[in-house]
Amino acid sequence: MPRPPCAPLLLLAAAVLAVAAASPANSNAASASDFIRKSCRETQYPSVCVQSLASYGGSPQPRSPRELARAALSVSADRAHAASAYVGRLCGGGASRGAGSRKKSGGAAGPVRDCLENLADSVGHLRDAAQEMGGAGMGRAGSPSFKWHLSNVQTWCSAALTDENTCLDGLSGGRGVDAGTRAAIRGKVVEVAQVTSNALALVNKVGPGY
Repeated sequence: MPRPPCAPLLLLAAAVLAVAAASPANSNAASASDFIRKSCRETQYPSVCVQSLASYGGSPQPRSPRELARAALSVSADRAHAASAYVGRLCGGGASRGAGSRKKSGGAAGPVRDCLENLADSVGHLRDAAQEMGGAGMGRAGSPSFKWHLSNVQTWCSAALTDENTCLDGLSGGRGVDAGTRAAIRGKVVEVAQVTSNALALVNKVGPGY
């Protein structure tokens, strides 16, 4: 009597080996995601924190408080730049290109023009903070050099958050800005402010043992 074909068994074995080979990668990804979720619990907007860092394009995923803080600062800078471009297009003024540029924003009303300038400054501060956090010269955690660089990062991130809140405060007056435009701008800037607030919280968690 002929033996049953062994092809099904070979296919099963191949499938098992494929799953085993993929397991370490899946485990590493899950570990990184767990780290992000756990860290985000200590921020003011946890769900926003997880969502924004999940879209971070850096590789590999952050696995330490310092790497996570740098990723959050990079995400914040990108969101602030995107918001600035959005406000510029909405008001026909063009987006500012960075801190110090302060390009005139066409016929945009005063609060919107001021908001564009604040967002430009915010982008510059966040980019400086991300670069400083990722720099090789920070030194050993807890050292005077490390503390000095970390203080710079905290200062820049705080300044960026102040710029964003200043934009929101200026829009509250509503002079020269119709309600629909004001609501659209506020929505974008509030998103940026939440992400920046989370980034500052994560920066403040960086220290010895990072």
